[in-house]
Amino acid sequence: MTNLMFLSSSVTKMLPNDYVGFTFFIGSMAMMAASAFFFLSLNQFDKKWRTSVLVSGLITFIAAVHYFYMRDYWNAFHVSPTFFRYVDWTLTVPLMCLEFYLILKVAGAKQNLLWKMIFLSIVMLVTGYIGEAVYQGSADIWGFISGLAYFVIVYEIWFGEASKLAAAAGGNVLSSHKILCWFVLVGWSIYPLGYMLGTTGWYSSFFGDPKDTKEMMDIVYNIADAINKIGFGLVIYNLAVKSTKND
Repeated sequence: MTNLMFLSSSVTKMLPNDYVGFTFFIGSMAMMAASAFFFLSLNQFDKKWRTSVLVSGLITFIAAVHYFYMRDYWNAFHVSPTFFRYVDWTLTVPLMCLEFYLILKVAGAKQNLLWKMIFLSIVMLVTGYIGEAVYQGSADIWGFISGLAYFVIVYEIWFGEASKLAAAAGGNVLSSHKILCWFVLVGWSIYPLGYMLGTTGWYSSFFGDPKDTKEMMDIVYNIADAINKIGFGLVIYNLAVKSTKND
């Protein structure tokens, strides 16, 4: 309780070389600004695209709120806010999977695709948290399960049912789907890589001591989170703009 009271009321001076704190601050403000942009733009779209843009705003808003907490936690204790980060991901990553379903509804996407993507994302995140924060001695096993779920998601959107639906939809939906696929393949890949850098397993001989990379990974996570979540939203926004004009 004392720590929480200190966390909520503390005002800590940020040092000029505190790059982790700086990226937490920039990330929280950037995602809050993106949320305002998405929410205020809703009325310009047809009804069928408003939900997609609304979800984009919710993703960045939820992330911004968590980043305010993570920034304060870092300023108070200078410890990586692993718990807050996974809570954020557990809420926002399934919503990002929801975006695939929403844009593919025009091609007849069924709810089983939505639940499959959400289930895989939750498995990926829960097992990742268990390996990184709970059972660190078996981080390689939990990381394998988490990574497997990630690659199933990648397969689904690139070659599976989602890919076929995007091809059937064609036009703006197909091009937007491909961009989102690249976000998942390239942008999300930083998370399993960060997991290996931050935990001990068979891969330690390649990446070295996790203690030496933890602070660097917080910086990378903060930048990647902002790019992935805001970028995801902007792709959806652009699709909504083009589709509304065409309609």
